[in-house]
Amino acid sequence: MTLAQTDFSRVQKAFSESYELEAKGDFKAAADKLKTVYDEGAYEQNLRLGWLNYMAGNFNESLAFYQKSMELMPYADEPRFGYIFPLSALGRWDEVISIYERILENSHHNTKAMYNLGTIYYNRKQYDKALEYFKNITDLYPFDYDGLHMYGWCNLQLGKKKEARLLFEKALLNRPDDISAAEGLSGSLR
Repeated sequence: MTLAQTDFSRVQKAFSESYELEAKGDFKAAADKLKTVYDEGAYEQNLRLGWLNYMAGNFNESLAFYQKSMELMPYADEPRFGYIFPLSALGRWDEVISIYERILENSHHNTKAMYNLGTIYYNRKQYDKALEYFKNITDLYPFDYDGLHMYGWCNLQLGKKKEARLLFEKALLNRPDDISAAEGLSGSLR
């Protein structure tokens, strides 16, 4: 067995044991297990340590590992999505918005980023900004419940009842028993 194979076997074993510890809910021990084979230049290790530290509540340490992952793979969306977890937990919403915008610069049709960004703006009552993201989702996926539902709510909040009604009706075709879409439809008929 070569040195490289020996090193890989140790790393693979550490990952395996880390997953087992994570499944038991022991995130700190899972991170500590990976740290025994830590290589600063290994994207996968940094990414996983970002996740485990987030789950353990070590948000600043999580941010550092995700940041290292982004440095190692600057075009990857994966570490950016991970980076958002500890930022959100710390309430750093303007930075969360900035990261989602960077994801959309890299992946223009990333509906997960669009939806989450639209939801942030919706919750901030910035319905015009939110509407743009939900419209983009429904342009790409015209029968997507989540996009239709939130696009309907944005329109309703902006007083565009006719548009809202049509969107809620489509959402109810997708999920006929949905309470929120039915409530929105009712509101659009008033």
